[in-house]
Amino acid sequence: MSTLELDRGRPTEAKLRVIDCDIHPAMNAWTEVHPYLAKKWIEHLTVYGSHLRHAFSEALTHPRMSPDAARVDAYPDEGGPPGSSLSLMRSQHLDPNGVAFGMLIPLRWNPGSQRNLDFGVALTQAMNTWQVERWVKNEPRLRASILIAQEDTVGSVAEIEARASDPNFTQILLLPRTDEPLGRRRYWPIFEAAARNNLPVAVHVGGTNGHPSTGGGWPSYYMEEHHAVAETMQSVLSSLVFEGVFERFPALRVVIMEGGLGWIPSFSARMDKHWLRLRSEVPHLKRSPSEYVREHVWFTTQPMEEPGRASQLIDLFDRIGWDRLLFSTDYPHWDFDDPRHAFKAPLSEAQRAQLLYGNAQAFYGIG
Repeated sequence: MSTLELDRGRPTEAKLRVIDCDIHPAMNAWTEVHPYLAKKWIEHLTVYGSHLRHAFSEALTHPRMSPDAARVDAYPDEGGPPGSSLSLMRSQHLDPNGVAFGMLIPLRWNPGSQRNLDFGVALTQAMNTWQVERWVKNEPRLRASILIAQEDTVGSVAEIEARASDPNFTQILLLPRTDEPLGRRRYWPIFEAAARNNLPVAVHVGGTNGHPSTGGGWPSYYMEEHHAVAETMQSVLSSLVFEGVFERFPALRVVIMEGGLGWIPSFSARMDKHWLRLRSEVPHLKRSPSEYVREHVWFTTQPMEEPGRASQLIDLFDRIGWDRLLFSTDYPHWDFDDPRHAFKAPLSEAQRAQLLYGNAQAFYGIG
């Protein structure tokens, strides 16, 4: 790899080879998807806009450490929000960080949370095409995620089937704040389609369902909201396990994105403990909860905990399973994990290569 220089002056790490499982692209404006929307939906978007279940959900109402939840150096010189410039993404992240492949995770605009389901389905179709035309066709290192409007399972399955054979897409993207817990049977046709097409389901923090983001109600501070993402992912995982999703769909693979890592071993052990005492309530589970987690679930590394002793991070990886960890940076958000410094532990070259590249290569079947 030739030596490249970042716009901000950091030299390329020559030996770095990375698959980044969490890159967030952005639109400059809604007009970017107009070419892929029917005229009636362009008019709908112009007149009525986005209709979500609680106010200000697109307004980033909580102050962040930096605007728009992004790195302050991620605003393109030509204007637009962070993540909207492919040239800046290349020079700031893909090139200097040795990104061989990057998974696109569009978060804003919430097509899966739209209350008008027909508009939500149309928006997912448009945004899926936008990912390919705007990003993947112009940068062969990038891969798209199939967005779906999960509250309309018929429309979701149709979109999965339409995109499943397209190599530009590597996974199905679900945001976990759904109308009901994600393991409920109303969502099973989505999991069936995913397993049938050998596509993993990526569950990334996000979504707006109108319910409070914590079990105790709406929080007062952004810090509480930020911590609540781990609670959300715990609820998702327990729902998928106890509702019997993995028992029903033994080929299903799920990756939990941006939910943290430290809670996974203890949460799995807690599920096992209660299952041993109360298993008569869920006779459809043939194995312990932790076995389903170990066989069917992967986790992205960002944001990982940073314990005071490096040995504790190694112990955490041992407990989760080294082969179940997929590297992610969360570019261009403020808590971006630099692949050169992400692991605060003395890893061997083989361990580092496995975490930065090998696991994701095997998981997605790329490279």
